[in-house]
Amino acid sequence: MAIVAKKVQDIKVSAIHALEENFGGSKDFIFADYRGLTVEQITVLRKRLGAKSSRFQVVKNNFARIAFEHLAAPDVSPYLVGPTAVAIVPQDANEVAKILFEFIREAPVLKVKGALVGGTIYDAAQTEAFSKLPGKLELISMLMSVLNGPVRTLAADLNDINARLVRAIKALGDKKGEAEQQDLE
Repeated sequence: MAIVAKKVQDIKVSAIHALEENFGGSKDFIFADYRGLTVEQITVLRKRLGAKSSRFQVVKNNFARIAFEHLAAPDVSPYLVGPTAVAIVPQDANEVAKILFEFIREAPVLKVKGALVGGTIYDAAQTEAFSKLPGKLELISMLMSVLNGPVRTLAADLNDINARLVRAIKALGDKKGEAEQQDLE
């Protein structure tokens, strides 16, 4: 009996180490209750999250709690209750949260419990509010358009100077042409 228990213990330790490795490359995690989802729905969700380089992994709560403790993460144990899946997000957690909340419209049985984003713990409502914010790429494009505005205006103004000069020279030429024509008459 003691030998069997030792093997079970080794399996548990290796499972915790595997979770630590999976969690180690990411700093953002979204916790969800997947109870009621079909295998097909989970597969569809995993494909959508995979497009954002994220994984959706069903975890044993106790193993996940220990793995997060070993990673010196804040206490996420309130979210590790009941059937739990973790969206492991290596970058741009906002986009992954958007995908999860969009998927909830298709499959309302999926419930987001909370998130750990950048070392800050969010409950379900805060995670939903976070998902509604613009993503990193959207913010960068907004910033670039704001920065691009003055440059675009300067270019238009500089181009306008050349256009005004050309119009003035043409107007002078037209006046000279009219004056010469009047002199000939």
